[in-house]
Order: sequence, then structure tokens, then C-alpha cells
Amino acid sequence: MTHYRRINQAGATYFFTIVTYRRRAFLCNQDVLKALRDAIDKTRAQYPFTIDAWVILPDHMHAIWTLPPDDADFANRWRLIKRYVTLACGVTLYQPNLMTASKTKHRESTLWQRRYWEHLIRDDDDYAKHMDYVHFNPVKHGLVNRVLDWPHSSFHRHARNGIYAQDWGLSATEIEENFGE
Repeated sequence: MTHYRRINQAGATYFFTIVTYRRRAFLCNQDVLKALRDAIDKTRAQYPFTIDAWVILPDHMHAIWTLPPDDADFANRWRLIKRYVTLACGVTLYQPNLMTASKTKHRESTLWQRRYWEHLIRDDDDYAKHMDYVHFNPVKHGLVNRVLDWPHSSFHRHARNGIYAQDWGLSATEIEENFGE
């Protein structure tokens, strides 16, 4: 069995990437969004954490969380969130043809990739870069031309609070015009 080394630092801030199994595009379905909101609320009631940023795209999501000063257990929080969403939506999203021997052995469904990416935020500059990455991601993936146009993002809360300007971020067209990408 592979054992991943993770930095577990109580009270730290982390960046996460969570991906659906085989990049299936269902996270923006209304029933899944509701299940995800409910799962987060239920998990936070039992294991508090602060949501600094979040963006949900069809096949993956990014989040930045700050954990309580005496707690480093982000893994249990993600386990619970994924489990609650699976329980709420698994009947409609389960794909028996995608089951593998490994998924069966680990009692998994076909909603989530087993692993996720986490990164310990090191300093204010690292925090700012990851905040921008989270919020610009829908533009990067070609889902919208402007950050403001993506509804499933904490960008809107940050813009209301004056952290970002409403017109923050270049559009995909502006990037192409300015940088030829």
C-alpha cells in the first residue's frame, strides 16, 4: 500500500484540488451542488474550518481552507464531504461499468478519484497566488470569458467584500490578444 506523505500542520491554510472519477462532468448539476453545500455544512458543523476560496467546475474543484488552531485533519473533512455527496447523489451518478476490482475492494463508488492534491500555503504571496488561481480557473478552462461570469465561485463573495474588483482578471480573448496563447 502506498503511503502519501502529507504535511499536517494544525491551524494551517491549505489549497486543494478534488477531481471526479475519470473526469466525469457532473459537479455543476443542481442536485450535486446542493448535496455538496449540504455536505460541507454538515462536515463543518462537526469539524469546523474556514473556507477562504472555492470554485466548482464540471469535473473538479479547488478550495482553500484554514483549519482551527488545534486541528490538522483535513483528510477526514474531505472523506466526509465526498461520502455525504456520494450518499446523496450516488444512486443517480453511480456507473457500474466504471467499477474496478480496486474500487470494489476499497468500497468506493464511481463519483470521485481516490486521491486529491493538497498544498500547504507557505506565506502571503503563496496565498495570493492560489486565491487568484482558484478564481481564474473557469476562464483558464474556457468555461467563461470573464471570472465574474462563473457562478460557482467564491469570487463573488470576495468582490462584494472589496477583495477583488468586479472586473478582475483578463478574459480569455484578452489573454490571447496580449500574449498570443
